[in-house]
Amino acid sequence: MAFPTSVNSQITDSITQSNTKVVGDSPAIAMGNLFVATSQALSNAAHNATNNQQQSYVTMQASTTQGVATLYAIDTASTGVATEKIFQ
Repeated sequence: MAFPTSVNSQITDSITQSNTKVVGDSPAIAMGNLFVATSQALSNAAHNATNNQQQSYVTMQASTTQGVATLYAIDTASTGVATEKIFQ
């Protein structure tokens, strides 16, 4: 018997054991919550890194295309200038 009371001692012992279980489970639940939050944060970081890499590929492809177009334009312009001098 835990302590003298008008309530049945089996009931008080049962409540005491339930409270002990809740208190005993708290660290495990807290660590589980921490692991879930950490894994979500790392997943978001990996997703953001992948997305940034894909966006940089688009930017690099656009700049390469622009650079090649500029090189071709310079060649065409110099040919035009040379041809103009020939016809004059």
